[in-house]
Amino acid sequence: MANHKINLAPEAEAFVSSNVNITTTYAGEFSGKYISAALLNASTINDGGVTVMPNVKFKSVIQKVATGSLMTAASCNFQDNTSLTLTERIIQPSELQVNFELCKKDFVDTWESIQMGYSAFDVLPKSFADYLIAHLAAKIAQENEINLWQGCPAGTVPGSVYQGFIDRFEADGDVLKVSGVTSTSLSKANIISEFEKVVDLIPSTLYGKEDLYLYVGNAAAKYYIQALGGFQASGVGAAGIDNQGTMWYNNGTLSFGGVKIFVCPGLPNNTLVAAQKSNLYFGTGLLNDYNQVKVIDMADIDGSKNVRMVMRFTAGTQHGIGSEIVLYQGQGAEIDCLGGMS
Repeated sequence: MANHKINLAPEAEAFVSSNVNITTTYAGEFSGKYISAALLNASTINDGGVTVMPNVKFKSVIQKVATGSLMTAASCNFQDNTSLTLTERIIQPSELQVNFELCKKDFVDTWESIQMGYSAFDVLPKSFADYLIAHLAAKIAQENEINLWQGCPAGTVPGSVYQGFIDRFEADGDVLKVSGVTSTSLSKANIISEFEKVVDLIPSTLYGKEDLYLYVGNAAAKYYIQALGGFQASGVGAAGIDNQGTMWYNNGTLSFGGVKIFVCPGLPNNTLVAAQKSNLYFGTGLLNDYNQVKVIDMADIDGSKNVRMVMRFTAGTQHGIGSEIVLYQGQGAEIDCLGGMS
């Protein structure tokens, strides 16, 4: 219970009591939607930039098949006329947790204003607990987006909880690395020429695939839009696309050299990746026993106004065929992890 004192006049006082108690503990099956909101709302995952593998209980095998030429001249006999390469990788999501304590008093005013309609929120939280969970889930999604790309193996670097894509690419000798760019910083003046270096390395067998993307960070996307909009001539002219100058972009789809661009806020600066979505995997156990969300009101336990929130879930990354991935790392872009690829 929170008591708010209101001064009506020097000679009169009134007290308004606001009961904001959390009586429900979320756990078990119902917690799945909160875990999903927290993990899958990371921009790269939520917008469809990677292949999501849910319900990975412990480990899951990723298999990709590559074949040689399949057609040959007809004959009366069966003739094995092709080679087959089976690539197998293991994805093993890490067990993660969130332990968080906050004071109800600091959030009550905001929640009450939302309930009364004084807010731009389209979906109103039905309860104070829903509001707190949504607040926490947004923070987790932001951290997960960064860890998805920049994360190191758990225990190697503070702040990392599972191995991200970049560290895996660095450790994989088959991944195609753009050479001679370690001292380069992306800018609106050079972004087009640096994009060209990545696209040039994409294997011709992948070019034109529907799920092939050039993954870029927010800064790189901004530089590219500036270059196309006339901030730099860069081969498109000072007047920009269709002579629209700096005003040409209307949140439309970006592409470069026939390859669709996917903007990933979690990608490190001066880093570019070209790959198929079907070659990048995010694994989690959304419905397995490791996932739970609990909101515990401490008022009846220790008399405080604190609320403890507990989330447990799993998350991990893996890639399939390294030779079908291009990695560009400019100045300061290398991920410094103590652990290697697993």
